Amino acid sequence: MTVQPPVDDADVPRYWRELGLPGLVDVHVHFLPERVQAKVWQYFEAAETHYGPAWPVTYRLPEEERLAVLDRLGVRAFPTLPYPHKPGMAAWLNQWSHAFAAGRPQVLQSATFFPEPDAQEYVEEALDAGARVFKVHVQVGAFDPRDPLLEPVWARLQEAGTPVVIHCGSGPLAGEHTGPEPMAGLLEVFPMLQLVIAHLGMPEYRDFLDLAERYDGVHLDTTMFATDFTERLMPFDPADLPRLAALRDKVLLGSDFPSIPYAYAHQLAALHRLGLGEDWLRAVLWHNGARLFTIEA
Repeated sequence: MTVQPPVDDADVPRYWRELGLPGLVDVHVHFLPERVQAKVWQYFEAAETHYGPAWPVTYRLPEEERLAVLDRLGVRAFPTLPYPHKPGMAAWLNQWSHAFAAGRPQVLQSATFFPEPDAQEYVEEALDAGARVFKVHVQVGAFDPRDPLLEPVWARLQEAGTPVVIHCGSGPLAGEHTGPEPMAGLLEVFPMLQLVIAHLGMPEYRDFLDLAERYDGVHLDTTMFATDFTERLMPFDPADLPRLAALRDKVLLGSDFPSIPYAYAHQLAALHRLGLGEDWLRAVLWHNGARLFTIEA
């Protein structure tokens, strides 16, 4: 039997069940403090100013309703991925994320950091409190990941083996420190970091495929990748599909829920139509994330 892609969100559980999976592990989901989330959505409301095309937020819902949507979809594990845009925010975001994860076993407790003098201290506190994944947003934070203030942080995260989801590609907007060069420099110093390159590094896909091939700890997440929305703006060269297929064990499902301009099912259908096979899909949708975060079926 050949599994057909989901036609809508209600069809998503049928899809992963027919693939023989217990659900989905989505490594790129955001839950933020209410006033921070509101500002993020205000930014997307003005997306035509920033990006060109409109960016309607499909899941602009109260917090509990968003959690219920993920539950209905069958997303068994997901992070909250907070990120600061200025100094003095990260420690507070980490405390909020710790509280949010408490009593919610499906939530991968998340944390973040910013290049500031106390970063090493609050990162250690977050690890001690149970953080399982960190988030870094190079474009929003407008900092070089190689900033000397972050050297002890990267050293500690490399030692701990804690994954870091990092938005470092130049899409959808380039920043002073986005692109593959800063990441290549970081990995030269800390080659054993467990990095999850958000959005497959769009639009510098090929360069980030290079890093994933070169470094054992570099993974790629599928956030917005191959969707109709992204293909219009930052298309992926089909000639690189064999490389993506070969990296099967290092590609992780990511969605950017809730702030996506289409239904969740479309991300899954977009991955399906790549034609990389059901074994590839099973690895991406469940097995790789379950292994990285020790999620039991």
